[in-house]
Amino acid sequence: MGLIGRFSVVGLLVGTLFFALSLTPSLVPRPPLVQGLIAGVSFSAGYAVGFFGRWLWDYLEFPVPGPRAEWIIKLLAAVGCAVVAVAFLWQATEWQNSVRALMGMEEVGGVQPVTVAVMTLVIFGLVLFVARLFKRTFLFLSKRFQPYVAPHVSHVVGVLIAAALFWSVIDGVIFTLALRAADNSYQHLDALIQDDLPRPSDPMQVGSAASFIDWQDLGRQGRNFISSGPTAAELSAFHGEPARTPIRVYVGLNAAESPEERARLALEELKRVGAFERSVLLLVTPTGTGWVDPAALDTVEYLQRGDIASVAAQYSYLPSPLSLIVEGDYGAETARALFGKVYGYWSSLPRDSRPHFYLHGLSLGALNSDRSFDVYDIINDPFKGALWSGPPFRSETWRSVTRERDPDSPAWLPRFRDGAVVRFMNQEQGFEAAGPEWGPFRIGYLQHASDPITFFDPRSVYTQPAWMREPRGPDVSPDLRWYPIVTMLQLAADMAAGAAPPGFGHTFAAREYIDAWYGLMEPEGWTDADLERLRARFAP
Repeated sequence: MGLIGRFSVVGLLVGTLFFALSLTPSLVPRPPLVQGLIAGVSFSAGYAVGFFGRWLWDYLEFPVPGPRAEWIIKLLAAVGCAVVAVAFLWQATEWQNSVRALMGMEEVGGVQPVTVAVMTLVIFGLVLFVARLFKRTFLFLSKRFQPYVAPHVSHVVGVLIAAALFWSVIDGVIFTLALRAADNSYQHLDALIQDDLPRPSDPMQVGSAASFIDWQDLGRQGRNFISSGPTAAELSAFHGEPARTPIRVYVGLNAAESPEERARLALEELKRVGAFERSVLLLVTPTGTGWVDPAALDTVEYLQRGDIASVAAQYSYLPSPLSLIVEGDYGAETARALFGKVYGYWSSLPRDSRPHFYLHGLSLGALNSDRSFDVYDIINDPFKGALWSGPPFRSETWRSVTRERDPDSPAWLPRFRDGAVVRFMNQEQGFEAAGPEWGPFRIGYLQHASDPITFFDPRSVYTQPAWMREPRGPDVSPDLRWYPIVTMLQLAADMAAGAAPPGFGHTFAAREYIDAWYGLMEPEGWTDADLERLRARFAP
């Protein structure tokens, strides 16, 4: 009992409860290391809540048990903590497999209790060390002020100065250095030129000798984007008639110093390769790393029979979840600059001969695509529409539409004003479910109920999210429950490290994109049989 006596008994009880609840299912399956991380953070948070509760009880001078009663309570607490921890660890594998079963994934053998327990203790030890260092710091500072002010005032001043000092060290030094190291790592990775991707010889391709953009300045994601996609021969073979090679334009982060310069390069390249002579022009805002989902681009190029031009500009090297967490406005400046240049030129063209203009973005790309234009600037000459998949929880438009949805529609698949402008779809229901009448300006959201990037909500720390109410999405575990604090931590872990197969979570299948693009654009000449043949073409 000597070791337990050095800790808060109430803190250990609440911490163990939080640890146990963190093992329950969330939106996506969690690997053992991620489970260990969330378990350790949850235990630490629970310990802090319990410790503060006991401190407040003593501060208010409520009655406390005597020495013998307290010894018995500690003994019972130790036994209770062990029983609860073991019981929930035993059940954790079944919970994880229930989520995997919903997504058609194979079962796993276990959550590796030793790994989870060790990580929990390590994380709790680090948090406890920082907390006790903070306490020593604020007491040291408080004593320095006591000769000049009342003790209570000196404690408040000491806490405030210690908090400012710790925050400046964590945010201004540790966090900044870690972020810079991550950015440099992804930058070096982006600079690698793959041996199997030679510089294009076709002068109509970006990165060729005739291009305004150097092949090396495209970056890894840009080179993949330019080198991939269906060819005219593949499209012709599928459609049984002559087809054109789709145009793809990409501007890497190293192509120019500023977003305005990169946008200017993109526009000049679009004009050089004849993009404005195609039937459809698609402005794509990539994810944080500059990646454009092939499932989204390849499918729309098939639907348009190659008569389409796409343009994208890189704005970061960091993955979208990291960019979303640390920098909510990441990429908005580049997205606005590119939209302004392309839309400005497009709107100057004759209306009867210019291409249909659409926007697209996935994840952080959806957020920044949404932020790229002001509705008052386009209201007199709007583009055709936008397809935003996996919109992040920070998207103001998405949040507003979801909040003001029709009362009889669920938060995970809203219906907004009878679908006249904005419509939602998922893996089981398309845009057509909102009705036949969709206006000339269209915004479509493709989302999954199991997507933590979309449905993470900081307010879940104290209130149950609307998407957890019945009826639930088809890909959300019925065993998922809301718990204060713990649920928010679970969703944060899902957002940062969760993984799901195509058609679930934050991964979208080509089949879904086919239905989304077809519903949004309504290309001519497609029958149900043709669409099914295209779905089979992209089947995994």
